[in-house]
Amino acid sequence: MPTAQHEGLHRIFRDNPELYTRAFEMIDIKLPVPQEIAVIDTDMTEILPIDRKADTVVMFLLEQEERHIIITEAQLRESEQKVSSWAHYISYAHSEYKCPVTLMVTCADTGTATWARKAHPIGLVDHPSLVVSPIVFGPDNVKAITDPEEATENVVLTMFSAFCHVESPEVNDILKALDHALHKVDQETAEALADQTELGLGKTKAKHAWRKFMHASAYRFRSESAREHFAEVEAKGEARGEAKSILRILDKRGIPTDQAFRDKIMETTDIALLEDWIDRALDVTTAEDIFE
Repeated sequence: MPTAQHEGLHRIFRDNPELYTRAFEMIDIKLPVPQEIAVIDTDMTEILPIDRKADTVVMFLLEQEERHIIITEAQLRESEQKVSSWAHYISYAHSEYKCPVTLMVTCADTGTATWARKAHPIGLVDHPSLVVSPIVFGPDNVKAITDPEEATENVVLTMFSAFCHVESPEVNDILKALDHALHKVDQETAEALADQTELGLGKTKAKHAWRKFMHASAYRFRSESAREHFAEVEAKGEARGEAKSILRILDKRGIPTDQAFRDKIMETTDIALLEDWIDRALDVTTAEDIFE
């Protein structure tokens, strides 16, 4: 099911369906004009225990019951492995929803953007079975929006601008302008876009700068208890990811695990301990050796 964050984005894009089309117009690409927009589940995991989740998946509801899906992904560096994930996202969404699918990728540097823009063939060189060719937003075709008034006028575009210039010296000015813009919209919209911005900034210095803006702004958290709740949820999510990695490593190595062992791993919330267990999982001969 979509998260609370995606429900917030659903409302924003439902009430303002031109926001996505305006973003694409910025790089001279025309999208069909939606009558309505739905933000749908980003989980594209199948029966095999491999996590495959896109950053955001949005469905355009067009005239005559036609649909069009936009998948958005942030990409910080070249990765042929990620091309495989993109191919999976596109084919999964196309199979699941039986409609056209567009992949949109935001890149933080021109080199990565140039690589991402290439056609990525899968199959025979001369006769590929599938070609992944995303629409790419990068610092070379998306300007740095640093003016607070312009940011207020184009708040979603300013968010994309931050993603594309996350490694630029201008990023703090972009975030400052975005912070100003979010103070001009309703709190629910501001909270949803603020969360999406934090996700899109990835593991960068800009993310820490953005968090400082968040803690200083009323639109992010309404109370100290809400801040504590967010931190607790975030920590639990990180611990669960580490625990799943341990079990996956053991499964891949063919080391048997019983349900009691798996429950103990999944119930552990100590990140440092889980990281130590991940290292041990690479070498142990029995599952219980992890605990020694």
